[in-house]
Amino acid sequence: MFHSLYFKLVVVLFTLFILIGAVFLAVAMYTAPMYQQEVSQRLNRDLATYIVNEHVLVEDGRVRRDNLGELFRNVMTINPSLELYLLDPDGQVVAHSMPRDRVKRRWISLAPIRTFLADGGERGLIMGDDPSFEDRQTGFTVAPIDFGNERQGYIYAILGSEKITHVTDLLQRSLIMKWSLGAVVIALVFAFVAGLVMFFFLMRKLRLLSTAMQQFKAANLVPEDTAADCDTESLDEIEAMAATFEAMARRIQQQVDGLREAESLRRELVANVSHDLRTPLASLSGFLETLQLKADTLGADEKQAYLRIACDNAARLRSLVEELFELAKLDANEVQPQREQFSLAELAFDLSHQFHLRAREKQIDFRVVADETVPFVVADVGMIERVLENLIDNSFKHTPDHGRIELQLSARSGQVEIAVSDTGEGIARDELPHVTRRFYRKPAPVDGVDDGLGLGLAIASRIVELHGSELVVDSALSEGTVFRFTLPASPGQEGPRPRADS
Repeated sequence: MFHSLYFKLVVVLFTLFILIGAVFLAVAMYTAPMYQQEVSQRLNRDLATYIVNEHVLVEDGRVRRDNLGELFRNVMTINPSLELYLLDPDGQVVAHSMPRDRVKRRWISLAPIRTFLADGGERGLIMGDDPSFEDRQTGFTVAPIDFGNERQGYIYAILGSEKITHVTDLLQRSLIMKWSLGAVVIALVFAFVAGLVMFFFLMRKLRLLSTAMQQFKAANLVPEDTAADCDTESLDEIEAMAATFEAMARRIQQQVDGLREAESLRRELVANVSHDLRTPLASLSGFLETLQLKADTLGADEKQAYLRIACDNAARLRSLVEELFELAKLDANEVQPQREQFSLAELAFDLSHQFHLRAREKQIDFRVVADETVPFVVADVGMIERVLENLIDNSFKHTPDHGRIELQLSARSGQVEIAVSDTGEGIARDELPHVTRRFYRKPAPVDGVDDGLGLGLAIASRIVELHGSELVVDSALSEGTVFRFTLPASPGQEGPRPRADS
C-alpha cells in the first residue's frame, strides 16, 4: 500500500495543501498589519499639514515651546495612539510628545520624508523610522514647517504606535481570527478530500491496467530471468507497469530473435539435409538400378560389391534419419533423463572396448584415465553413454593416425568432471561457439572430408543440458580439442578402483 501511486499522490497532495495553508496564513498574518498601516496613512495623510497650519510651532528659527506643549497635550487627549515629533531641517528630533525614556533615536532619515512629500498619495504604504525603536519602521505622516521662505523643520507623526501594534496583536488572536483560521482549515480539508476522490476515479483505469499487466506477469508469460528484474512489490503502479513492459519487450525481442534464428536454422536444415540425404540416396539408387539393369551380365563378386555399397549407403541414411529424430525429441523435451546411480568409471571402461579395434586400425593411443576417488554419479545411463560415444567418435574423426585420445574422469567438489581430449587438427577460435550448434558444417574441411550434418555434437550438447550442465569446448588449431562437462556425484558413494588403461 505504501508503495502505491495513489498513496504517493495522497501524501503529495496532503503536503501541498499543508504548505499552501501555511503560506496563506503567514502571508495573511504579515499583510494584515501592513494593510492597517496603509489605511491609517491614507486616512491621516493631511493630519500633519493641518497641525502646521493651525499651530505656530517655529517662529524665526525659535521653537515656540508654549504652542508645542499645548499641541502635545491636545493630541494626547484626543488620540493617545498618535506620536508627534518636531524635527529640525536635518532630521534631528527637537521635541516630542513621548516620555523621555521612550525615544531611542535622535535622528530620523529624511529620505522617506522626501518621498512622502513628493508622492502626492500615488504610491502605497511608505515606511519611515520609528524613534521609539532603534531599528523599526512604520507608517507616518509629515508636513514641513516653513518661515520666511526657509525650511524650519518638520512635524513628524507616527501612526502605527506601540499601542496600535498591541491592539492589532489582540485582534489577531481574537475570536474572529480564530474563525477565519478555522474557515481556512475547513476549506483546505474540503479541497483535500475532493482531490482524493478525484484521484481515486482518475486512477481507476490505471489500476485496472496495472492489475492486468501483473496478471500477465503472474501467468509466467514473462521469463524468470526478466521477471526477477521487475520486482513490483516496492514499485508504484506506473513503475510496475514500466518494469513489466520492459520485461515483456525483452521477452518479445527474445522471441523475435528466436524466430529469426529458427527460420535461419530451418533454411540451413533444408539445405544441409538435402545435401546429406541426396548423396547416399543417389548412390543407393544408382547401384540398385545397375544391379537391376545388368543383373545378367554381372558376376557374383560384382553383385556382392554393389550390394555392399548399397547397404552402406542405406545404413548412412538410417543413421542420419535416426539422429534427426533423436535431436527433434530432445529439443521437444519428449525424452527426459531417467536418473539413477551408476559407476561412470565402469561405463567409460566398457565404452573403451567398443573403440579398441578402431583405435588399433588407426594406430591411435586411446585410453581411459579415472581417479580412485571418482564417485558414482546420478544421471541417465543411456543418455550419458550416447554423449560419450558421440564425443569419442568425433575425436576419432578428427585425430590423425598415431595420435592420442583420452577420456578422463575426476572428482570436483560434489561433481564428476568428464573430459574427452585428442591431439587432432583442432578448431579455429571463431568456430568454437558454433561446433555444438545444430547442422553446423565447417566452411572448408581441412582434409576435404565432409563432416556431415554435425548432429552428433548437437545431440551430446542437448543431453548435457538436460542434465543441468554445459558442454564446454577448448581447442586450438593443430594442437587438439578438449570437450568437458560435469555430472552430480552421488553422496556417500565411491566408484570402483580404475582398471588398466585401454
